[in-house]
Amino acid sequence: MRTVQATYVDGAWAPGTGSTEVEVSSAADGSVLTRFQGAGAEDVARACAAAGRAWPGWAATPVTDRADLLRTAAELVEKRADELGATAAQEVGTPIRMAPIVHGHMVAATMRDVADKVESHTFEERVGSSLVLRESVGVAAAITAWNYPLYQLATKLVPALAVGCTVVLKPSEIAPLTTIGFFEALAEAGLPGGVANLVVGTGAEAGEPLVTDPRVGAVSFTGSTRTGVRIAELAAAGVTRVTLELGGKSASVLLDDADLATAVPATLNGCLLNNGQTCAALTRLIVPRARLAEVEEILAAAVAQLRVGDPRDPDTAVGPVASAAQHHRVLQHLRGALDDGATVVSGGLDAPEGVPAGGYYVRPTVLRVEPSMRIAREEVFGPVLCVIAVDSEDEAVAVANDTDYGLSGAVWSADPDRALAVARRLRTGQVAVNGGAFNISAPFGGYKRSGYGREGGRFGLDEYLETKAVQL
Repeated sequence: MRTVQATYVDGAWAPGTGSTEVEVSSAADGSVLTRFQGAGAEDVARACAAAGRAWPGWAATPVTDRADLLRTAAELVEKRADELGATAAQEVGTPIRMAPIVHGHMVAATMRDVADKVESHTFEERVGSSLVLRESVGVAAAITAWNYPLYQLATKLVPALAVGCTVVLKPSEIAPLTTIGFFEALAEAGLPGGVANLVVGTGAEAGEPLVTDPRVGAVSFTGSTRTGVRIAELAAAGVTRVTLELGGKSASVLLDDADLATAVPATLNGCLLNNGQTCAALTRLIVPRARLAEVEEILAAAVAQLRVGDPRDPDTAVGPVASAAQHHRVLQHLRGALDDGATVVSGGLDAPEGVPAGGYYVRPTVLRVEPSMRIAREEVFGPVLCVIAVDSEDEAVAVANDTDYGLSGAVWSADPDRALAVARRLRTGQVAVNGGAFNISAPFGGYKRSGYGREGGRFGLDEYLETKAVQL
């Protein structure tokens, strides 16, 4: 069993002093990977104090020096990609054939992109008779989710450090081991003590004290909408600025001239990425009613070809969800959908065959649903795709927008201009047209209950900057 210490404060590892023992289990087989005493309010206070002391010196460090240190850290993350991927396969369930990419190489690429963007960022400019300055907010708090823990560090902690903030990070206690590896890389890169601090504990014991600490100037959170609302409420008492990247129920809209052979498998892949544990997953497939049977036939054939199994097996396409609690939630959603009258196109409640005992496996499932059903409106965060038939382009747009969320989406058409016109009508923070590739430099964030603020590229830097006007 791996030995873990819950805090990294002022450049030193130490046990947590909270009252809750953190247990991290393997998504693959349910075995215990580690147990340790979690961080508590006292640890958070120490971390915030250390960050406050380190901030003046770090903020005064030249931008190019900060960027170079982040590039060094990115190289170390790159070298550890296989190790980090293997850890993520265990604690998140990410299939090993993609885990080093999304939990290692893409993280390093994003870190380098941040380093490049900060060197060209506008930190001061003349506006008429005024000099407008952009200065770091001071101590930033970052709270990350368990599904893509290191990518979230690359879009929260790294931009904050780049612009001169110091940071206290609280990762999800469900999957903290890759984050601990990331902090080891930061230390090896030579990051000064106190500049980045880590507290691994529960939301109640570590998260809430962090959000309400008076030394924190900005909070960035990725996770559920429910928790995001709680964080915003807590931060409001101190008038602390907040960035929220929350849930999603993103729609992939197939127009009547779409190439189904391309669009349908791509949407399925966009739904099942990381076993469906992706906030921007394409979990609603909106199709012309006249092409419904053809779409369902393609989906059923594609799902039948998927290898569901141990995430450590290179042949596995879909692994387990991350925890027993998440496994229970996904199955509850499926039971509710069947009770509501959803039609199973593929998959269902039965456990997959040939998977390791004790793991948190769910069969990839495709359901034909009505837009009003709960399964079509609530985030499942598992390998479940909802197919919705519509009778017109206008209805497709209306159904896509008829959601509490607005994080991502997709549009497919043989006519790129037509697809772009529909993309403009979707009330969501990101839309892929005909499979447009994810861009780490583009802004990422949501409309409505998917949150506010943006991450990625130069847009993510601005979340950690205050603006000052100097009258000359």
